[in-house]
Amino acid sequence: MVSVEPLAERDIITTARARTEQVLAQVFERATPVAGELDAAMRYGVLGGGKRLRPVLVYAAGRALGAEDTALDAPAAAIELIHAYSLIHDDLPAMDDDDMRRGRPTVHRVYNEAMAILTGDALQTLAFEVLAEARPPRLGAMVGVLAHASGRNGMAAGQALDLCAVGGQLDVDALATMHRYKTGALIRAAVRLGALTAVDEDDPRVAALDAYAAAIGLAFQIQDDILDVTGDAATLGKATGADAARAKPTYPALLGLEGARAKAHGLLDEALDALAPLGERAFPLADLARHMIDRDH
Repeated sequence: MVSVEPLAERDIITTARARTEQVLAQVFERATPVAGELDAAMRYGVLGGGKRLRPVLVYAAGRALGAEDTALDAPAAAIELIHAYSLIHDDLPAMDDDDMRRGRPTVHRVYNEAMAILTGDALQTLAFEVLAEARPPRLGAMVGVLAHASGRNGMAAGQALDLCAVGGQLDVDALATMHRYKTGALIRAAVRLGALTAVDEDDPRVAALDAYAAAIGLAFQIQDDILDVTGDAATLGKATGADAARAKPTYPALLGLEGARAKAHGLLDEALDALAPLGERAFPLADLARHMIDRDH
């Protein structure tokens, strides 16, 4: 898809983020302008920075199984386009009603609510267009992974559970279920897309990577809950304290800060143990898991 330098073996976070930015920019550069405001809103929603952790996971998982960077570009872009669409819709007044995202005004504040809805819709379909145009060998399986993780069996279901939980009481198991759909499904999809770029679904290493992704997906959300309590808006690029203000159930509320931290690090240990079948090729994935869970922003 693009002509950029190959990723470093261990410095996966920095190099994969840079590659992702180039890939996404080229997706929009190739697009024929149609509706100017929609095109501008899509660029604003996608190219405005961010951690890019999901595409980084695509690159790290794919490389661990021998995939080339160029083959991983399309699935990495696709997963980030889905993530960007989800953030734009989550920020809407009917959902989380957030004014800031990634340190700047949210899409519906810069444009308007209707345009933000259309922007999310367009980014969701663009994700599948990018993946289909690349025609990877296991395209059908990869489209299935992305669709499953995005819709009623994944992220959309998780968001619905989250909305229904506001002001209510969830136990730890119910909270984990919600987060496995809302946040974990797309993280698991990122890892699986990277793996399927290299090998078939029945390769035992795919199951190992899925166990890794399930653990870090939940741990990542727990860390987000913690940062909503302990972080600051300038560092996070969005408002803090929002979960408590909206009476959302969280891990710190149920377990306390130290209990939540212990839970996250226990899941990190599970993720690292799951990587054992991959040997030294999994080192970047281990580095990435530690970064995701030990991050302070």
